[in-house]
Amino acid sequence: MNEPRLIAVIAAALEPSGLVPRGWLAPEPEVAPLLADGRPAAGICLIGNAGGGFWSAFHAWWQAHSESGHPLDDWSKDAINPVAASLGAEAVYPSDKPWQPFQQWAMLAEGLRASPLGLLIHPVFGLWHGYRAAILFGEADLVKTPEPRSIITSYPCDACTAKPCLSACPVGAFGADGFDVTVCRAHLATDAGQKGCVVSGCLARDACPVGRDYRYEAAQIRFHMAAFL
Repeated sequence: MNEPRLIAVIAAALEPSGLVPRGWLAPEPEVAPLLADGRPAAGICLIGNAGGGFWSAFHAWWQAHSESGHPLDDWSKDAINPVAASLGAEAVYPSDKPWQPFQQWAMLAEGLRASPLGLLIHPVFGLWHGYRAAILFGEADLVKTPEPRSIITSYPCDACTAKPCLSACPVGAFGADGFDVTVCRAHLATDAGQKGCVVSGCLARDACPVGRDYRYEAAQIRFHMAAFL
């Protein structure tokens, strides 16, 4: 089965979950992740979200599995593992060891680059997207592209002179040295942080003007903020 057909099949299988294929790459064998049998993967299909499309499906699952200690990770596996198995493939997840280079894969598969906040920015979805898994294929006859493919050529941060994301954080957690997670979490533990970012989301992320139509709904933002804490 070739790459375009695989992506179409995966997209159809994932549709009830609200997740979508986010890009494809064919790694060189020496840097490819290994399958369970020790072979290097011939193809990698990234799976994730564009906007908050998965939230309703996940929330319904969560209500029925309130005992889960890691609900989004567990739901992702419930949604994606059967799709991978149906194709004779294997799924790997950002939450599991050995840690896989999801950010590097995304940059190769979709041509994304990091925003000043460190998050990968998409020219359409902005900062409102993510990666939940990668499906690894081992078939020798997969169509392989000769070079890493970049389907995105525009980088919105180049044209953004104001960089409001860097000035919106109330405690200056983002700067030339990167993201100071200790400063951020200390602020979130305060009354101001609890009433601000914990409820309404990261002010720095929210200041980015790109992809506003894909901003997560309030309940999803609160969920992600609680997970960060």
